[in-house]
Amino acid sequence: MKAEISLPTAEFTQCFSATRRGARLARHLALHQLDEWGIPYGSDLSDSTAVIVAELTANAVTHARVQGRDFELRLTLAPTTLRIEVSDPRGECEPEPRQSAPEAEDGRGLQLVEALATSWGTKGRVIGKTVWAEVAVS
Repeated sequence: MKAEISLPTAEFTQCFSATRRGARLARHLALHQLDEWGIPYGSDLSDSTAVIVAELTANAVTHARVQGRDFELRLTLAPTTLRIEVSDPRGECEPEPRQSAPEAEDGRGLQLVEALATSWGTKGRVIGKTVWAEVAVS
């Protein structure tokens, strides 16, 4: 019989500079936070989170960057779901999955998010937007 893990709701929120370095730091801190919450590095949930955070933050700094404005990463861990949110200052810049040529080096990020998340979407903010993804906690 497999023991069930009962996790309380926990939250982590941090702002990062809208740079590739900021995106990389967000991914590292997200995985560190999951480890602090008892979700070890290298687990399926940790690995899926790494890819989703990397893709959403890369989009925030590549397509939604505004000079002098940061992006925000929020992780919310509930008993059955991990919600990943990346907020940026460009509300008019909606993310859309696209088809990339086989030889293209980019353009597959949201396809990866779709494959790994149970659901994902966007929501507006007073300034900008939030792109979110949810992953099942097992």
